[in-house]
Amino acid sequence: MLNKDIAMTDTIPVIDLKPLLEGGAEGREAVAKQIGEACRGIGFFYLSGHGVPAELREAVFDRSNAFFETGEDEKRRSLFSAATGNRGFIPMKGESLDPTKAPDLKEAFNIGLDLAPDDPEILAGARFRALNLWPETPGFKKTMLDYFDAVCSLGRVLHEAFATELGLPIDFFADKLDKPLATLRLLHYPESPAQLEDGQYGAGEHTDYGCVTLLATDDAGGLEVRTRDGQWLPAPYIPDTFVCNIGDCLMRWTNDIYVSTPHRVVNPSGRERYSVAFFLDPNPDAIVECLPGCATEDNPAKYPPIRGDDYLLSKLNPTYEKAGLMAEAS
Repeated sequence: MLNKDIAMTDTIPVIDLKPLLEGGAEGREAVAKQIGEACRGIGFFYLSGHGVPAELREAVFDRSNAFFETGEDEKRRSLFSAATGNRGFIPMKGESLDPTKAPDLKEAFNIGLDLAPDDPEILAGARFRALNLWPETPGFKKTMLDYFDAVCSLGRVLHEAFATELGLPIDFFADKLDKPLATLRLLHYPESPAQLEDGQYGAGEHTDYGCVTLLATDDAGGLEVRTRDGQWLPAPYIPDTFVCNIGDCLMRWTNDIYVSTPHRVVNPSGRERYSVAFFLDPNPDAIVECLPGCATEDNPAKYPPIRGDDYLLSKLNPTYEKAGLMAEAS
């Protein structure tokens, strides 16, 4: 449902989620309106009052740093490959978020929905379903799973706000996100070298692939968002907030009413950078098609329906192809 009263913006707002979390239709509507304005405008917003404990966020960064400080051989014991279901360690320069440019100057570790070995989807070898790869870093597994659960719950709450703002039932997305293709991604960017390859960044210009991203960063800076007029806007560190942005999947679902905005990461000078991103993608069998109310006679549906796993595959393979790491064989 298009809202002509919502204006485009080239600034990144800070939105307090607390009125929505504390309940009540009035608070939910107010927060949903702010989120909708950001989603239709710059496509990014900071989220405060989110309820994820500070000590849990700190623990995730602590365990992430400890992992990346281990030797290369140890990290490669959990190496990402076509068979690991988008899980595991991606070495430095192991992906190109902008496939037309030099490989990204970063390393990463991906964690997916943690399924039991006897889960039917594991036994069936379903796409993007695999057992997580756990390094020997003390406390790593428990910390990451606790954090995964917390931010996944937060992402579902955000979808309640999206549904409210779009004029849909509040639980519209619930059965499409109850077993999601979600990824928790730990990221380490080295200090910017004296010479970069042509067009090389910590993370090349790209849009995210899923529905919504919840990013926690350290205070090193480096994230930049491209405004509607093509300028690069720094997204500075704001304590106790998440940087949230719309991904390509939700943009497609809303028939381009919500905006997936290009962004990049510039490696900081004189120091390393760490961040923790959570990408919430729909269930593999969720059908992504134009939402009710998002098409009109003047704005008809732009995209055919597609399964969630097919859409993710179409996005991941170009990212890893240049480095010889395919997200999935088929």
